[in-house]
Amino acid sequence: MKPENIIAVRATKKVYRDGDLCVKVFNEGYSKADILNEALNQARIEETGLNIPKIHEVGMFDGKWAIVSDFIEGETMASLMEKNPEKIDEYLNEFVDLQLEIHSKSCPLLSKLKDKMNNKISLTTLDATTRYELHTRLEGMPKHKKVCHGDFNPSNVIVAKDGKKFVIDWSHATQGNASADAARTYLLFCLEGKEDIAKKYLDLFCKKSNTAKQYVQKWMPIVAASQSVKGNDAEREFLLSWVDVVDYE
Repeated sequence: MKPENIIAVRATKKVYRDGDLCVKVFNEGYSKADILNEALNQARIEETGLNIPKIHEVGMFDGKWAIVSDFIEGETMASLMEKNPEKIDEYLNEFVDLQLEIHSKSCPLLSKLKDKMNNKISLTTLDATTRYELHTRLEGMPKHKKVCHGDFNPSNVIVAKDGKKFVIDWSHATQGNASADAARTYLLFCLEGKEDIAKKYLDLFCKKSNTAKQYVQKWMPIVAASQSVKGNDAEREFLLSWVDVVDYE
């Protein structure tokens, strides 16, 4: 792989293109277990029939772990939204339809969303009383077994030249309640300062899925707390500000 073939640089990895392949090379010291789990998630999601890049190999490159999968020629939906703001409603419609297609699938071998969230809440810096309240609230939420992406945002959707859409980055995939996944997407828009789009997204998701908005909102303190254990200080502060929110506009 040549340096000029780098297509993305993240805090923990670099992504290269090698012909028809995409090679995601993780930094030294990155958890081997997390890398293998990401590859396993992606392999399991392949079996659901969703449009995703297929895994070809997991191995070592220059002493670093890497995942090799299909390279999808196209543009992210996030980029298209930035370039064509007048089409935002059209893109959001397609975005929500794609998320609902994901939620229509089942994958019994994926980790359970509730288990993952309980573990994350335990790792937060919140006081014991707040953690207890969040654990109790989470336990009281309905248990579902729908495929949840866990990081569903427009930058993880690639639109190919023929219009076909592919969803990437399945490292956070679980099986669980779709409304928790929607709450996560809403908060991701808010983290980017796109509150107007977040509101449009939530209205559209609830309408298309026939879900009460209040039900998705009940998940937000739980999801925000579980996500606060990663990210930078500003993101953590924003997410923790949602934890004590009870009433929503």
